[in-house]
Parts: sequence; structure tokens; C-alpha cells
Amino acid sequence: MKLFECQHCGQLIYFENTVCERCGYALGFLPDVAQMTALKPNGDGSFVPLADKSRTVSYCANFEHGTCNWLVEQPGELCRACLLNRTIPDLPENLRRWQRIEVAKHRLVYSLLRLGLPVESKSEAPETGIAFDFLAPPPGEDGQGDIITGHDNGEITLNVIEAEDAIREKIRENMHEPYRTLLGHFRHEIAHYYFERLVKGGPGYALFLATFGDETADYGEALKNHYANGAPQNWRDNHITAYASAHPHEDWAETFAHYLHMVDTLETAYAFGLHVRPRAGQDDNLAASVSFDPYTRKDFETIIDAWLPVTFAVNSINRSMGIDDLYPFVISPAVVEKLRVVHEIVRSKGAIASSAHAASEPGLVRRLASFFA
Repeated sequence: MKLFECQHCGQLIYFENTVCERCGYALGFLPDVAQMTALKPNGDGSFVPLADKSRTVSYCANFEHGTCNWLVEQPGELCRACLLNRTIPDLPENLRRWQRIEVAKHRLVYSLLRLGLPVESKSEAPETGIAFDFLAPPPGEDGQGDIITGHDNGEITLNVIEAEDAIREKIRENMHEPYRTLLGHFRHEIAHYYFERLVKGGPGYALFLATFGDETADYGEALKNHYANGAPQNWRDNHITAYASAHPHEDWAETFAHYLHMVDTLETAYAFGLHVRPRAGQDDNLAASVSFDPYTRKDFETIIDAWLPVTFAVNSINRSMGIDDLYPFVISPAVVEKLRVVHEIVRSKGAIASSAHAASEPGLVRRLASFFA
């Protein structure tokens, strides 16, 4: 995520802010230019954005619920992110959950727009669009029940109990997962959508098969086997997570999600001018200067070369606070190659011509892997 500032007073502001804490100006997000802006009121509910004074804008219709601060051209419209919602949970009992869900979903859509990926709603493109269904269990029930978070032909379902930290942490422990967040869910499920939209039947499909395996293998049987027997003992050699070993579709989704983790976190590091240079040890590969915008970087080597030292540093900082690693994963050389393929497919929007088939510095990856074990 970028860093933003109030154009009226220069105060640093967050992506979710609606008011500048220093000067009191209203704030909103312009999705077409990926910019937070201070807003000068016109007196009729509309505003002039100080980031572009030639325009007149209004808040998304969901602003009244405290779930959106994005800006639209006409009053009463839904923004690009909120147009994707088909079902929201019953209000007001689920309002807090919905607000938390929208924070994560808006960050997802920010990334998709920055990468230039197609983002259309089912109302705009019934056959190829996206629809989010945020479903809640009956009142008094906090179990997962029959509401399963997942994807089917652009329809992404999320059980809103995942917005409760304690419940989500319990599920994470029961599933033996090192990481489980709302944003992680969205990044994983949208990956299934982009497989259908960008990969299957397209120029990158052969590359997908060569990298991730035969996606036509029985999906139901593969998941049944995974939950019954677990991942193979050597899954870390070839997969980013144990769940990724269940089926090529899940391998793609987990890898795609981690790619979004990487570019968005590195954009934040870039915005803060982050430099990593350990004062101990002899490995120069642990030094990195995040001096580039990963959303626009064409070569993957620069991204992965910065990612590994940065995660080593932030994991070490987390441990100093007595909390879990920010990035509790081992990236093997095989996973680096899978991430590279995701990068190529995303950058070309599916129009793949060729791909490198070897990680540029597998020795670096092997050495760094030991730090995350």
C-alpha cells in the first residue's frame, strides 16, 4: 500500500481514513488514480478533491454504513469495489463484521486495480464478472455451519464469522494453519477467479500445466485425500503451504495470494524508504533496498531479491515483541519459480509468450529458508 498525505495540511493519512486528524478535512479515495485526497465541500453533499480540483465527486453510497470511503462521480452510486457485492449480511447485527470485511476487500481491489487486472461485477458482466456474497450464520450460531468460504465461477462466498478475531484464530488452530486473515481469504479466492479468467484456455495455460500440474485431476477426491491423510512430508520442497499440495488449483491460489502479499507489502516498504542491512553476519544477500514500485516492476528477480531480506527483518522485529512471525513461510526454489510464473501471467494479463524456468539465485533461497524454519 502507498503512503498518502492530506493535500490541505500535509498530514500522513491511512487508506481507510475519512477525516484528517490534524486539519479536520474530509478524506476519500479516488480509485481511478489510486490516490487519497482531501475534500473541499460544495455544500450540496458533493466535494472538490484537492488532488484534482477539476472534478466534483461524492462518497460511495456505502459511506453511510461506515464501510467505504471511495469516491464516485454521481451521488448515490456505488464505487468500483462496492459494485462487486451481491449479498451483504443482515444489518445492524452484522455491521461491525461487514465493516471489517470491507477493509480487507477494498485493499484487495486496490491491488487488482494497481496491477491492471480486470475487475467487473456480475451486474456488468454476468458471465465473467465477480460477485461477493457475505453470508452470516443464524443468530446465536458462531460455527461455520453450511456457509463455506470459497469460489465458483466468479462468485466468492465468505462466512462473516471470519471477521471475528477469536473465531478466526480458533479455526486457524483447528486447521493447523500458520496464517489466516480476511485479506488472505480474499487474495486466495480471487486467484481461482483469475485462473478461469486469465489462464484456462489461454496462452498461459500450457505454462500453468507445466508449473502447477494437471488441473483436470479430480478436485473432490484430491481434497478428500488431503483432509484424510494430510500433506506429503516433503510438501515444503514444492509448495508454499501444506494446503497448496492438495491440488493444482489450490497450489495456484495459494501462490497467487502470496504474490499479492509480496507486492503490496513491498509497496509499503518502498513508501517508507525501507533499507535492510544487517549489522551482523557475512551474507550480503540479506541486504536490500526497496527503491522500486513492485506493482510496476517487470522483472521478478528484483521483487524476490528484496522480499526475502525484508521478511527476515520484519520477522525478527515481531519476535522482539513476542508475537508470531509476520511471514511464517519458507520459500523454496520451486516456489520461487511458481511465483515467477504468477508474476508473468499477471503482468501480461494472461497473454504469455515465454517464461524463464529457473530461479535466478536458488542458493540464496535455500540459505534464507533456514531463517524461517
